[in-house]
Amino acid sequence: MMSKTEEYLMEAFAGESQANRKYLAFAEKADQEGFSQAARLFRAAAEAEAVHASNHLKALKAIKATKENLREAIAGETHEFKEMYPDMIATARAEGDRQAERSFRFANDVEEVHAQLYHKLLDGLETDKEEYPYYVCPICGLTAEKEPPEKCPVCGAKGSLFRKVE
Repeated sequence: MMSKTEEYLMEAFAGESQANRKYLAFAEKADQEGFSQAARLFRAAAEAEAVHASNHLKALKAIKATKENLREAIAGETHEFKEMYPDMIATARAEGDRQAERSFRFANDVEEVHAQLYHKLLDGLETDKEEYPYYVCPICGLTAEKEPPEKCPVCGAKGSLFRKVE
């Protein structure tokens, strides 16, 4: 059973993590609208929220050895694509919310790829020492090893749009 402090740390971690992502999205919008100073402040606040989230995770002692972290990531991604997103997709479809359905479907498809990538890395963690970048689709989040695909298999975006992550 979790202590009240641990519950609060989990709640704070979730809130700070969400604020980080929201502020980065706000910064992107501010940049698009030509408000560069507002974008800078949103990015700075987002970075501060990331620091807070990391501190809360450390206080929870939730960062383990890499093998354990990979296993936890596999479990989380698998839960998302097998249990969480299918219900969300069905509900959005039933309610006629096409944008939400698309968002959920993209995430569902990509979470399965993430689980596969984590499995592959875990399986070769001790033996495979090759290093390479990943590429992330800016539309759906598909993550590809080494090179982007010519065309995203999830959303159809051009591979040239993928962002390189080192």
